[in-house]
Parts: sequence; C-alpha cells; structure tokens
Amino acid sequence: MFRANFLKATLDQGEPVVGTWAVLPSAVTADVIAASGLDFVVVDAEHGPIGFETAQAMVMACESRGVSPVVRVGGVIEAEILRALDVGAHAIHVPNVKTAEDARRVVGFAKYPPQGDRGFSPFTRAGGYSAANSQKLTSEANGNTMVCIHIEGSDAVARIGTFLEVDGIDIIFIGLYDLSKSMGMPGQVDHPDVLAKLDECIGAIRAAGKVPGTIANTPAQMKAMLGRGIRYLTYSVDCEMLGRAYREAAETFFEATGRVQGPR
Repeated sequence: MFRANFLKATLDQGEPVVGTWAVLPSAVTADVIAASGLDFVVVDAEHGPIGFETAQAMVMACESRGVSPVVRVGGVIEAEILRALDVGAHAIHVPNVKTAEDARRVVGFAKYPPQGDRGFSPFTRAGGYSAANSQKLTSEANGNTMVCIHIEGSDAVARIGTFLEVDGIDIIFIGLYDLSKSMGMPGQVDHPDVLAKLDECIGAIRAAGKVPGTIANTPAQMKAMLGRGIRYLTYSVDCEMLGRAYREAAETFFEATGRVQGPR
C-alpha cells in the first residue's frame, strides 16, 4: 500500500487515535461511520459475515473520507492477511497471537522481502491494478503498512516482553474481555485486578517504543483509558451503537405515549 496512511501519520506525531469496530457488512454503514471524524475503522472479518469483496468496498469508503481502514482477520492466517492488505487496508489487526513465533509469522506474512515473504501481485487495489507499480509497491509498502497484534488471555499477557522483541509489530492491542475471562472474571473489564494487568502491559509496550491499544465502551472508559496511556483506542461496535440509539428512541416513545411495548 503506497497511499497516504492517515493512522500512521497521526501516531507518528505522538498523538492518540480513536476508531470503532465495524461488524455490519456494509460500505454505506462504513461511510456513515467514517463521516463522523474517527481516525480509523476496524473492518471485522473475524466475527460476523464480512467477506473480502465487501471488506474492499468498506476500505474504499473509509479511505475516501480520510479515515484509515484497518482489517481484522481471523487469526495468524497467511491467506487472510495477504487479502486484507491487497484490498488496501492501512493496517491489519490479527487476533489470537499467543507466542512470539506467532508474531514473527504475522510480520512475515505482512511484509515484503527482506523483512518478510508476503505474496506479491500488483494487480490489486493496493498495487494500483498495474504492473507499472511493482517496484513502488514493494519499496514503499513495508514502511507504510501497520501491524497490530491482539494479545488475549493472562498467559499471553505474562509473556508480553517476548512480543516486544519482534521487529515489525507497531501496535499491541490488549483484549480486555478475553483477559478478564482468563482471570476468572468474564466481562469485568473495570475490575482492579484486570486494570492492574493492563497497566503493566501499557508501561512495557510504551517503553519498547510501540503503541498500546485496547477497547472502551463508554465515554468514561474512553477518558480512563487515555489517562492510562492507551494510544490506539477502539470505541464500541457499529451494531451496538446503532441498536442503542434506536432502543433509547423506542423507550422514549413508549414512555411518552403510555403504550406497552411488545416483546422483541
């Protein structure tokens, strides 16, 4: 990818960034989200029904608004990482990275030689659909493509130092829900013990010169995470935001009219 990477430019300036998860397979929805002014949108091809044809349309919608498209693939899967980058993602988000070897494999799949062994075709959106861009793509893509790995569970968190030694990883995302589950308190992402583990990770990630990331679901959580030193923040999910707004509208209506709302 040799287009402008808005996400990378902002992070390189030392600024934090905010985005959201998009699980609804719709370029129109992605366009609406991108018009809000967020820094990035994570097109979630791990959970939900988004395929790569739809993902490319969503990537194009985001990029047209000056918002970086990030594609979350299903795991440390070479074919999915390749396709996510070929459709033009500014960054890949890889879940279930459990070991440093997993992280090195991700970098190998995402980067061209000499840093990795990414499969090469200029006849893609990332390559401008032309062999004339072959040299430009292979010379510029490595430095312009960001790699985010998702650390899930207390075992992986305990090995955070080994991930920090892997060259080519830009962002380390701490999955608070998976971490809370592995600690025996599923969903308790605000529990002091969970947050203590998060703080340990943030300190180590920042000290290594990499970007720490996690999720927030409320404005209060967003402010708290920024205060803790998070620089890559995902805020809620598109379906949750949409459903919440309409639930609030429905509740207001039925309260105002006195009608009894039926089961949903």
